[in-house]
Formats: sequence, C-alpha cells, structure tokens
Amino acid sequence: MRDVFGLASGRGGRVTGSLFMSNRNVVTFHYTLRDLQGRLLDTSSGGQAVSYLEGAGQIIEGLDEALKDVAAGVKQTVNVPAAKAYGDYDAEQVQRVLKSLLPVEGDLQPGDQFRAGEDQFAPIVKVVEVDGDHVVLDANHPLAGVDLVFEVEVVAVREANAEELEHGHAHQGEGECGSGQCGCKS
Repeated sequence: MRDVFGLASGRGGRVTGSLFMSNRNVVTFHYTLRDLQGRLLDTSSGGQAVSYLEGAGQIIEGLDEALKDVAAGVKQTVNVPAAKAYGDYDAEQVQRVLKSLLPVEGDLQPGDQFRAGEDQFAPIVKVVEVDGDHVVLDANHPLAGVDLVFEVEVVAVREANAEELEHGHAHQGEGECGSGQCGCKS
C-alpha cells in the first residue's frame, strides 16, 4: 500500500544543532492517511516509521511543508489539499492507445496497472477500458484529485549527514549507501 511519498521539489538549507526540523534534517514519523470521508488509505502503524530528508522531495509537498519546524514527539493532524499532494485529476492523462504500442503482453482487463515504459520514472498507468485493438489508459496517480488527511507522530529528528545531503535523500539503517538498505547505487 505504501506509495504515499515522493512527489515534491527539493529545497536547501542547514540546521545548527536544533532539535526542530529544518531543510537539512532527516525526519522520522508514523502516519495514518485517510481521505476526507475518513476512509483509511494507508498507515505505518504496526510497521516501520518513515524517514525522509526534509525538502528533498521524498514525501508529498503539503506534508513536507506542514512538518517543517515540528519537534520530535509532536502528534498532529495535517490536511493536505490535492494540489499539494498528488495534484488535481487531469483528464488529459487519460488516453486511448493501440494495444500493440504497449510494453505488455497478454490480455488486458480494466483495473490492470503497468509501467508505461522501461525507464524507472515512466508512469504507472491503469487500464480503464479495453475496446478491440485499443485500450484507454489513465496515467493519473490513484490519489490525484483527493484531499488527504494525515494523523502524524514525529518520532525523531536529526541532522542529515554529508552523504544524505549529497545523494538528496535520507538513508535507512546505518545511514550509508551501498548497504542495500537505501536503494541508491553510490
């Protein structure tokens, strides 16, 4: 279920010994995510807390902004409008294409999802309709157009290390790349 993080632009800055969040801290938090109707969409409860480098685009923009300058131990509700989460729903992201142009084989059914190309940044698209040799695909994020409500508990805040700043993201475990824990190739 965890696809809540990763869409925002990076920012810069530095902390000088404060326990409060700033542009160069790694923040660790637990969350429960709901829509405005109260439906549970995702949670880290019972699992590992999420860590991110503040301002580096690892979590959605509205949550990143709301958690700035919040101390460890704080629990709060954060309302994030769709425009600062996964964006508004964009009808232009829904397109009819020939099946033969798709990077998948076999039968496609409405609801199927796949990456639209070999590039790791190619969008994941959802099959909306199958019509003979054509399919209608939707490249909107599943939460596009949805206002979000996060219940957040910040469990730790620490200054980012030099390697995290260089790589532009928080590292897990011992905080080093190459350990197989953060996924970077450096």
